[in-house]
Amino acid sequence: MRTLAVVFFLTLLSICSFGTARTIHVFVALCDNVNQGIVPVPDHLGNGQDPKSNLYWGAGYGVKSFFKYKATEWTLVKTLQSGNPSILERILFKHKTKEVYMLADAYDGAKIKVCTANFLKASNGQCAIEITLDSMKLKFGGGAQLLAYIGHDGLMEFNVDLEYKPSITQRRDVIVLACYSKDFFYGEVKKANANPILWTKSLMAPEAYSLKAGIDGWILNETGAQISERAAQAYSKYQKCGIKGGRSVFTSGFNS
Repeated sequence: MRTLAVVFFLTLLSICSFGTARTIHVFVALCDNVNQGIVPVPDHLGNGQDPKSNLYWGAGYGVKSFFKYKATEWTLVKTLQSGNPSILERILFKHKTKEVYMLADAYDGAKIKVCTANFLKASNGQCAIEITLDSMKLKFGGGAQLLAYIGHDGLMEFNVDLEYKPSITQRRDVIVLACYSKDFFYGEVKKANANPILWTKSLMAPEAYSLKAGIDGWILNETGAQISERAAQAYSKYQKCGIKGGRSVFTSGFNS
């Protein structure tokens, strides 16, 4: 009888686990020639108020375009209203074979500080967002399991003065794709009590193929080293910098 009870419990646990969606929230600070301290890119790529052609959103390797047209495992579910004037576009993706949903926000490039602060607060479990899709309630912001930041490393130029919750019930994984993100985000991510599964140790192009590589590894519950290697392989492929060059860009965790 006891054996049957254990089997029943494990079966029920398995059903519940597979029935629970995992969620990812991506914060994209649109590339902005005017309002960010970057090496200027062509005007149509660096207009921080125009998501459609922006380098990090609507361009070929931007988050929206890449996941919509090139990442065949993902499908664009819908465009949503955010109610936040700093967010110029909000879109929801669903993985085609896994119960994983990704919400991506395109922040006005002039609002990079807001974008950075919101990412860090969410990494600390703050500012949870609930989105209803059919009858399913999906949690993003501080309710997501994985948070990602894409864009210029604004912490090279400004400080954020944030209050973090000293204790959290669920430690969130984070990806930070920006130049030297480990150096500049280290203190804030540490205070947020988040787990950096992928960030960078050099200059880099924060494009969506690296994000996808990191997410692929996260979905498979890979180690930080495995996720870093995935990102390096993707970066090498698209940047044509060789695998040694790709590996020089990425790292994981606080001590690596």
